Amino acid sequence: MHVRGVNTFISDSGVMRYHMVAEEWDILNGTQGQPPTWNFYKGLLMERYDQDFHIDLYIQSDTAYLHEQHLWELRGRVVVKNVRGDVFRTEELFWDLNKHEMWSYQYIRIVTPERELEGTEFHSNEQMTKYFVSNSIGAFPVSENDSINDNVNDNVNVNNNGDGNGNVNDNGNGNVNDNGNGNRNSNFKKQWERERKW
Repeated sequence: MHVRGVNTFISDSGVMRYHMVAEEWDILNGTQGQPPTWNFYKGLLMERYDQDFHIDLYIQSDTAYLHEQHLWELRGRVVVKNVRGDVFRTEELFWDLNKHEMWSYQYIRIVTPERELEGTEFHSNEQMTKYFVSNSIGAFPVSENDSINDNVNDNVNVNNNGDGNGNVNDNGNGNVNDNGNGNRNSNFKKQWERERKW
């Protein structure tokens, strides 16, 4: 089946959950009792609603596929915005509706009001609020009174074990640690203070 000019709402268990807008929507019948595949070759804009009908996730992509009614494959310019206003940009994103998780093995850029992150191999919960980014780099604000080991009031945990593959793990505990070489944290702060004085 081929549909043009799609602007539809989808419910889950009688509750309105998704709003989808697409230029074209192809539904291919599954073989041997398999569920149909949905193809959005000319892009997809999707909003997901919470129980109070507020948008809690915004997704836009150049191309999208829904495999077996539970696995989204988003390709092209993929943009996701979560309820906190964090914006995720990548070229590929997978979303498993059964496992309630999202992931990508492509370059990803995350922009939040507090920081910017870039990296590869991204894993997240379905709400895009707790995530892990491998091979990451980023910009984090640090005040003059903070040390790298201080707890920050944020949802990110940075662990860099000195191998050049800094990993960012957003697990909700708000710790920033660099375990590269023993006393690196205190030495780094002392060196930074010396350089700042001249």
